[in-house]
Amino acid sequence: MGWLGGVVLVVMVLGCLATLPYTLGKGRAADSGRSLAAGTVSRRYEATNLDQALLPPFWSRHAPDERQRAESSPRPPRHLLGSDRLGRDLLTRCLAGGGISLGIGLAAACIAVVIGTAYGALAGYLGGRIDGAMMRIVDVVYGLPYILLVVLLAVAVDGLIERWGQDLSPGMRQGVNVLTLLVAIGGVSWLTLARVIRGQVLTLKQQPFMEAARAVGVPLGRQFARHLLPNLLGPIIVYATLTVPAAILSESFLSFLGIGVREPLPSWGNLAADGLSELNTVRVRWWLLVWPSLFIATTLLALNFVGEALREALDPKRRAVAVV
Repeated sequence: MGWLGGVVLVVMVLGCLATLPYTLGKGRAADSGRSLAAGTVSRRYEATNLDQALLPPFWSRHAPDERQRAESSPRPPRHLLGSDRLGRDLLTRCLAGGGISLGIGLAAACIAVVIGTAYGALAGYLGGRIDGAMMRIVDVVYGLPYILLVVLLAVAVDGLIERWGQDLSPGMRQGVNVLTLLVAIGGVSWLTLARVIRGQVLTLKQQPFMEAARAVGVPLGRQFARHLLPNLLGPIIVYATLTVPAAILSESFLSFLGIGVREPLPSWGNLAADGLSELNTVRVRWWLLVWPSLFIATTLLALNFVGEALREALDPKRRAVAVV
């Protein structure tokens, strides 16, 4: 299962991140062309051509048949995963949104792992009053609503941009918005890891090999790099693989609320939010919700499989048991 998750994850990352320049450029071109056309056509024309824009996958039984294709003008294209309300290819949008969502998840996980590992290891190694004071800070921050902190930070940065960043281009504003989102998610996701690492360090520093290292005068940095860190790799890897999907889900939730990644920049979150509005009693356009959700679910499963396999391979205790 670890190899299967790794293959799926590599395919997903390469398919989303490697094609990001192409998919984002194609999406911007489609958005600008639609904006130009919207100024020259009437509302009635847009309403009558909505079904021509919202096309299901060409292999679906709901796809237009050949007679309808012949009667339609212009001839509707054949989309592998269907198209959205503006006639954009949904596969291209999902790949672009996946690149942004995975980038935010990986960056937020890296920030959380670095801060949580350093903070927890320092608190556990020093111990005493310093450990108590550092853990009380974690308890205070942990008691605050997670989403509320991210929302407040995002809204505060938006207010600063509106007040002081009028000269920023739309692209720079989107970049600042994405950067703020990943810093906010990563900046409040390290608390659980800090607690876990602190408990592990408190246990490990009482072991004979750590007492021997302190007795012979091994520097603190070398103690951490050579003795503590190899024994902490298991919890760190497992937590990192859980932080990436948690960050992706947080981004999806915030994008659903309109606070995270915003149009015209796609992400799996706002694509799923757009698809949710198309589930109604009149006509169900299922492909707008199914494909972004399927991409998210597949990525989460692959990350869990990879994390479990890496924990089995890198945990020194499990290796010792296997050797015995």
